[in-house]
Formats: sequence, C-alpha cells, structure tokens
Amino acid sequence: MRLLLAFLTVLLLHSTAAAQTAPAYWFTDMPAAQAFAQAHEAPILVVFAGSDWCRPCIQFKQDILLAAAFDAYAQTNLVVLYLDFPARRQNQLAPMQKAHNEALAERYNPTGAFPGLVVIDSAGQVLGTPEFKNQSADAFVALLQALSTTAHP
Repeated sequence: MRLLLAFLTVLLLHSTAAAQTAPAYWFTDMPAAQAFAQAHEAPILVVFAGSDWCRPCIQFKQDILLAAAFDAYAQTNLVVLYLDFPARRQNQLAPMQKAHNEALAERYNPTGAFPGLVVIDSAGQVLGTPEFKNQSADAFVALLQALSTTAHP
C-alpha cells in the first residue's frame, strides 16, 4: 500500500511539473525573446502582468495565454515575453529580473497598465497595442492577426 501511495505521489508531482513547463515561444528575457523572434520571423507579444495581485492579468493568462487556440497560433506566429510584477514577498523575482522588467516597463508600458500588452518586432519597434477586453482566445488571436496584417502589409 505504501509503495502504491509513493508511486501515485511521484506520478502526481511529475504531471504537475510537466503541466507548468512553458512553451518554446515563451520567454522572460528580452534578448532571448528577440533572438527567437528574429530566427522565426515572428513578432513579440510583451505582456506586463501582476501574477499574484492583478485579476485581469490572471484572467488574461488563463483565458488567453494558456488557451489551446492561442497556443496553436503562437507556436508558429508569435513570441511571448512575459514580464511579471508580483506583489507578495514570497513571489518576488531575482533583483536582476526585477530590474530587467522595470526597464522594459519604462520603455513599453509608461502608463503602468496591467495587463499591459504591446506587440513589437525583433528590433524592439512597437507594432501595436492590443487590448484584453475579456474576449475569447479566438477573438484575441484574430486581433493579433489583424495587427500583424496592418503592421506588415
């Protein structure tokens, strides 16, 4: 019985860890996101989020970023640069990551919007600023597609 319980615990921990693995197109570092975007000729969706305090940010991540429709689109058409600004002490980022995120917020999110969404090219030029208005993942993907069409006719 103990062996079965131990096996089930290990299986649960493994499946939880696997479920939390970020997709290949998901980054928290601007230079890495830019290099990937350049190699794949894809724009970068910069997401400014408060993962432990901002309800719309949490909803955006759950309803859009983790949705199958968004994943299917992003796998070949988009890079995500997820910049977190947690409030709780236990969720604080490393000082270098915090400084990195704050510097990018000064450049791309000067109004401090959360979730702040900006689409840039691999050189860092702003292509557009889509808004999250509780739309479905399919509707958000359509918004990104329309944005990429107008940015690169």
